[in-house]
Amino acid sequence: MSFVKSKGFKYIKNLVIGLGAAVVLVGALAKLLSHPLADLMLTVGLLTEAGIFAFLGIIGPDPDYYWNKLYPGLDNYNAKIQPLAAGPASAVQEDLPGLNGQVVEQQLGGMLTELQGMSSSLGSLKALQEVDFSSTGDQIKTMGSFYSRMNEAMANISDSLEDTKNYKDQLSALNQNLGSLNSVYGNVLSAMSNIRREA
Repeated sequence: MSFVKSKGFKYIKNLVIGLGAAVVLVGALAKLLSHPLADLMLTVGLLTEAGIFAFLGIIGPDPDYYWNKLYPGLDNYNAKIQPLAAGPASAVQEDLPGLNGQVVEQQLGGMLTELQGMSSSLGSLKALQEVDFSSTGDQIKTMGSFYSRMNEAMANISDSLEDTKNYKDQLSALNQNLGSLNSVYGNVLSAMSNIRREA
């Protein structure tokens, strides 16, 4: 029975199934085209397929596991690998590294941590999805209106500063004019007092 589980037998089985199916298809095509060997080809192909299917029904299907990517050696039917639930690793199992319960527990623990992280991330995304953004547009419009009014106020302050500067310049000119008038008035007063003395 170990030959039936070997890789060589699986290759031969697949080869015979494929060739038998090819002969059946070619025989069916020949029958449709009325070829003289069509009956013989159909008979040979169908008998081959019937024999293969009968044999496959007797031996049963092979389990198709992909654990060998995680644990190399599991795809070998004759490997002497002790089940993980059987307890401590035996001497045969020590030849195949990584096939003990601690390694499996560590790897599964890491996978569990990653799954928990993914779950919390998905929960955060769901919470973000449930947030109501319907009033956000109104808030943005209100903020835009506030910024435009603030810009207008800044422009008014700038205009007021310009007006204040102009007012200061005018006051300075007025002070100069008053100083000039005072000196002229002083000259007029001194001239009048000189006129009085002479008189």
